Amino acid sequence: MLAPNFFPPVLATNIIDIFERCGTIDKIIVLGLAVASLVAWTVMFGKHAELKRLRALNRSFEGHLRDQRTLLDLPESFRDKRAIPYADLFADAVEGYWRAAAIGRERGVESSRARLEHAENALQRAIARQTLRYESSMIFLASIVSGAPFIGLLGTVWGVMEAFSAIAMQQTAGIQQLAPGVSGAMLATIAGLVVAIPSVFGYNFLLGHTRQMVTELENFASSLADRIELESN
Repeated sequence: MLAPNFFPPVLATNIIDIFERCGTIDKIIVLGLAVASLVAWTVMFGKHAELKRLRALNRSFEGHLRDQRTLLDLPESFRDKRAIPYADLFADAVEGYWRAAAIGRERGVESSRARLEHAENALQRAIARQTLRYESSMIFLASIVSGAPFIGLLGTVWGVMEAFSAIAMQQTAGIQQLAPGVSGAMLATIAGLVVAIPSVFGYNFLLGHTRQMVTELENFASSLADRIELESN
């Protein structure tokens, strides 16, 4: 005696059939969630590649900077690499330092402490700017993570409402009246979960990566400030 087959042989065909029986609103919701899924995957892969590239550039610049005996007298070429986060911090710190020195000379009051404070303030502004750069697109991804299940729930409620409306109009409670609305409701729920589940894992992975890189950025800024302070004395 053969065991019964509990799984449909052609699942994709069944999903298409269910989609075709859905109401207009459920179709719009499912299609919208499909687009959101494509966008979410694009954002996740793109963000991962961007963070990986920026980390490699940071490490390369940090190693190059470590080989220099002085920082304050480096040529302009070291401050022209603004696309690299670490280079952006370095450029702001050095420019802030020399700007404060120039103002001090104009006023006839030179203060090493004032130059260091200007450099540290410039570093803080650069850290904030690069943190926003690291976190770009994360809010959009978080919106998909939190919004997709609720959009799927909206499709579920709408499909159930259509099923009961069909029963009320025909005054019968047969499977033919219930099937389109209920199947549309279930499909919308599945679509919302299919979008949300991978997105939440991707978001948490990228969030952890981003926080780690922000910490590395702050550590680099701290070591950079220490070197500038040692050279200014």
